[in-house]
Formats: sequence, structure tokens, C-alpha cells
Amino acid sequence: MFTSVTRGPALNAYRRLTQSTANAHKTSFSENVTRTKRIFSTNTNKEAKESFAKRHPFLFQLGVSTCKTMGADIMAQTVAEGKSFNEIDWKRNGIFVVFGFAYLGGFQYWLMVNKFRQWFPSMDRFSKLSLADKVKDTAGILDAIKMVVFDITIHLPMIYFPTYYAVKEFVSGSSWNPADWVIDGVTRYSNNLKDDLSAMIKLWGPSDCIQFILPVHIRMPFRHLVSFFWTAYVSFTRGAYIEREDTKE
Repeated sequence: MFTSVTRGPALNAYRRLTQSTANAHKTSFSENVTRTKRIFSTNTNKEAKESFAKRHPFLFQLGVSTCKTMGADIMAQTVAEGKSFNEIDWKRNGIFVVFGFAYLGGFQYWLMVNKFRQWFPSMDRFSKLSLADKVKDTAGILDAIKMVVFDITIHLPMIYFPTYYAVKEFVSGSSWNPADWVIDGVTRYSNNLKDDLSAMIKLWGPSDCIQFILPVHIRMPFRHLVSFFWTAYVSFTRGAYIEREDTKE
């Protein structure tokens, strides 16, 4: 009887302890599942908020650059030059499609993201800072200034314009000799040098000062946005030179 009496309360206590432990494990498991779902949901939402532009910066800016360049020339032909849609010079527009894809979207990304990252070590760190912290970051500011100077004094006048005019000769010219594309392109560039460089500095000087303090994944899309107006200008002032020369002759 003594054993039975003591065993009863002990057994009940054991059962309560076991049930309590089981409930605790069940609650803990449920909380872990909920926490995991929350973390997964948070990560999924974070990825969704980051958008395609941030997850795939190269592909995004490549598409923006190509479409932007095509649209800018169509706008120049229809709005500035007064052509109807049926009168659009698609061969000329093709120049800008190729140029926008290969040079503006391809080469410029390689230069201003991949190579700048190597040449200017503070680029990534500086781009992630708040504006208040950027002002205090002397090394980052100096690298940003160097990027602006490089773009204005080397990239645009020595690489961009010669390439643009050479590509234009390739698409619109009558010769199939690459040497002629370069020679004729550089000749036309030298004739327009003063006006082109003046317009370049007025637009890209201030624009670069903004571009090179932005987050890295936004820099090229921002440049392409500004380039929409630049391409419209170049397309309008330089795009139809063949037609103008034919008229003069």
C-alpha cells in the first residue's frame, strides 16, 4: 500500500513533467518553424525589393542603354527633324542600337565599374556611405574626383568620340576598309572637335559629379538616363551629316 501511494503521486509528477517537456518541445519546434518561415519570407521580400537592377546590374543597364539609345535617335528624327514614322532612317538608327549595346552598355560598364573598382580602391566602400559620411571621407572624395577627371579628359574625348565616329563610318560609309572608318571618323571628329567637347563638358562635368557618388549599381543606369539627352543631341547634330553633305554637293 505504501508503495502504491508513493508511486501514484510520483507517476503523476512524471507524467506532468513529460507532458510539460513535450509541450515545450512542441512550442519550441513551432517557434523555430515560424522563425524560419519569417526569415525566409524576409529574405524573399528583401530579394524582391532589391529588384532585377540590383541583382543583375550589368544586364539591366545593358538593356536600358540599348533601348535608350534607340529611343533617343527616334525622338531626334521625329521631333527635332520633323520626320514622320515612315520617314525614319532605320540604318542611321541602327548605328545607335549597335553603339548603345556594345559601347555604352558593354565597354562603359567594363571601364567604369570593373576597371574603376581596380584603379580606385575606395569606390565600393564610398558608394555605400550616407551623404553625411561621404563628405567626411577624404579618400573617397579624391577617388570620385579622379573618376570625373578621367572621364572628362581621357575617356570621352580620346575613346568615346573617336569610337562613335568610326562606328558611324562603318555603318553609313561606303568603304569596307577598317582603316577608312578610323581615318574618316577621326577627320570628322576633328572638324567638330570644338563644339563636341564644349557640349560634353557642359553636360558630363556636372553629371559625373553626381554619378560617381551614387551606389555602384545605380551609376550606369543614371548615366544612361543623362545619356538619353546627350544621344539625342549627338544624333540631331551629327546623325544626318551624310544627308547634309549630299545636299551641299
